Amino acid sequence: MNYTAEVDHLIERQMRDWQTVTQNYGALERVETRELNLDGSTVMLQFNPERIRSSAAKVDAASLKARKCFLCCENQPQEQEMISWHGKFKIQVNPYPIFPRHLTIALMEHLPQSVMGRIGDMLSLSADLPEFVLFYNGPKCGASAPDHMHFQAGNKGFMPFCDEFQSASVKVKMFAGGKISFCSSSPGRPFVISSEDANEVETLFSQLVSLLPVGEGEVEPMMNVLCRYEQNIYHLAIFPRVKHRPSNYGEGEGQFLLSPASVDMGQAFAVPVEKDFKSLTASDVQAMFDELCLSAQGAEQLIEQFNSKYSHNE
Repeated sequence: MNYTAEVDHLIERQMRDWQTVTQNYGALERVETRELNLDGSTVMLQFNPERIRSSAAKVDAASLKARKCFLCCENQPQEQEMISWHGKFKIQVNPYPIFPRHLTIALMEHLPQSVMGRIGDMLSLSADLPEFVLFYNGPKCGASAPDHMHFQAGNKGFMPFCDEFQSASVKVKMFAGGKISFCSSSPGRPFVISSEDANEVETLFSQLVSLLPVGEGEVEPMMNVLCRYEQNIYHLAIFPRVKHRPSNYGEGEGQFLLSPASVDMGQAFAVPVEKDFKSLTASDVQAMFDELCLSAQGAEQLIEQFNSKYSHNE
């Protein structure tokens, strides 16, 4: 199946036939944006009031139990269409967009959010949707539906990180059949695995993630993941996280209603509150990255552990 063509048709139909989509994508064309410079890296701020649903989502166990899952077919609006991907995932238009072309790709089954064992699916999806960047939010890393496994996808050319990570400032630390780079100059300090071989990417991901801590009662380390397929090469960016939300999360004075997830790690912040959009500074955003992401020292320790446990030759 030509998924690119199918997705194009899906977006066209939903824009035409579903009023919520028509309104919200129309509003997206008029949103305000501004840029911040974080030591040479660009962060784009987007004032997007509709994203309050995600930023303020209650993701505690009691709240999840009390509400119906909005990713299950039986609970979705009648207007919402889908494309089946190999009978495993459903590709749908996200009605509350950040990107001009924003998809939600949810598992057909109602199973908890976890990327473990599903990186192969993510890579295959990125090859079938080459115009998009795929992304995954861990259950405590920005996912507003941690009870239902899903990816999202947004059109390329939107997140500044995706244009910056291959620049000269990216410091390559490890090599294998594919390579693992440590993006030391990126605010989120991710690791990027690049290879033409999807199996190699999946193996390297598993090896790297196996060295990250898993919280008590959790099924996987805290992380955000971005994936793109470009010129027959898979690029998988892993952002190890140490915290769910920043200490200044909230609506009061000196607080920001921001719950950073993969798109924010990609240096595009969808800001739902106008005062936050106008007042956020580069220092504020850098402080969030520093509080939520693996420290430079932690990254160096992870590199040492990786090289000690796994031998990869240049």
